[in-house]
Amino acid sequence: MAPTLSPPDLVARLQSKEPLLWLNPNLGSALPDARPSFKQIVEAEQRLERCEALLANLFPDDICGPLESRLDCAAPLKRALMPPDGDQGAWFLKRDDTLPVAGSIKARGGFHEVLAVAESIAMRHGLPDIDADARLLASAQARALFARHRIAVGSTGNLGLSIGVLAAAFGFEIVVHMSSDAKPWKKERLRQRGVQVVEHDGSYSDAVAAGREEARALPHCHFVDDEHSLLLFLGYAAAARPLARQLAQAGRVVDAGHPLVVYIPCGVGGAPGGIAYGLKALFGPHVHCFFAEPVASPCMLVQLAAAGDQAVSIYDIGLDNKTDADGLAVGQASLLVSPLMASQLSGIFTVSDEQLYRQLQQAKDAMDIDLEPSAAAAISGPSWLCGSVEGRAYVRDHELDLDQATHVIWATGGSLVPREEHRRFQAHAQMLANRSATNPACAD
Repeated sequence: MAPTLSPPDLVARLQSKEPLLWLNPNLGSALPDARPSFKQIVEAEQRLERCEALLANLFPDDICGPLESRLDCAAPLKRALMPPDGDQGAWFLKRDDTLPVAGSIKARGGFHEVLAVAESIAMRHGLPDIDADARLLASAQARALFARHRIAVGSTGNLGLSIGVLAAAFGFEIVVHMSSDAKPWKKERLRQRGVQVVEHDGSYSDAVAAGREEARALPHCHFVDDEHSLLLFLGYAAAARPLARQLAQAGRVVDAGHPLVVYIPCGVGGAPGGIAYGLKALFGPHVHCFFAEPVASPCMLVQLAAAGDQAVSIYDIGLDNKTDADGLAVGQASLLVSPLMASQLSGIFTVSDEQLYRQLQQAKDAMDIDLEPSAAAAISGPSWLCGSVEGRAYVRDHELDLDQATHVIWATGGSLVPREEHRRFQAHAQMLANRSATNPACAD
């Protein structure tokens, strides 16, 4: 029997796999008592800052400053997607697809967790002067220590890349558990870095469960649990303050009269949830966060719409989790993140695979940016807010002046994708466009 979701027709709408915008009826409710503190977010920021020189030493060809991405003006994308009448604010693209070394949003949480684990092990074993100079974590003495420890993670690809590459650079034994359908180039990139890749039949959640179970039985093994990790979450939350600085540098004010609207692709929920949580801690009611999920895998939407403490999966309502957005193909949302988002998330919109490819091509045509399909999921966010019945209701109810708004679309990955894969993405997008042109019934 399918779970009860709110509103009453939601299950049927989700089962139809027609894209939709769901507004969170619990926005503004009380946060749970057990929640990350602002102090913990600041500590994560400080850890990433003090390790900047360490990361630059470990990856001299890739990192020459903070682990941060650009905030690009997306006016060309706005012109391509929005009707010419009406201003409806300024668009920006947050370029986490260009984050160094890992090439995706997962570098934020993944690097933070590995750094925290390395610091903890070093201090526990009495390595001197780590607090004064984090670069000592790359010393021969530290590497010999880390070689006796294992880090493991379950991943569809991008989190495994971020964890695997940094853990291997420190000298950890590193194992990445991946579903067998994860992208072959991601597995090969990990193996080239000396990472052990273990493939599992089944879904992302199956790979995570297998990795978690193996790690429990091993001494000196730290399992990076994408579904439950506070360290990952805090690393993502630390993205808020750098974004605030970038907005200020761009002359964008965030207050009651100048709302900030952020659109982020969502898989299990750790990365978008952490970013949203950090932004809400800084901007409170003046920031409005929306997630984008595939029509086949709206796990956070299903969990929040169920509005209960029990875990609810997309499989419980008959969805199949089959999507080309591999990083977003998750059946069950994080139960660490979903209770926090129940009070902080404005809404979730869903996207079909056809839309993913169309939006991927729009980013290429308008801004010459190569994204992987999952990274293009959020591009339709402003259109939902400005052009749908539900979006306009949200704008009206929250008294938003969209002409004064700043829209930030989070691009989450793509710079490490091989050129032939990008060509395949774009060819598929062109094929879909041609099919829609010859048969309008095939268009969304």
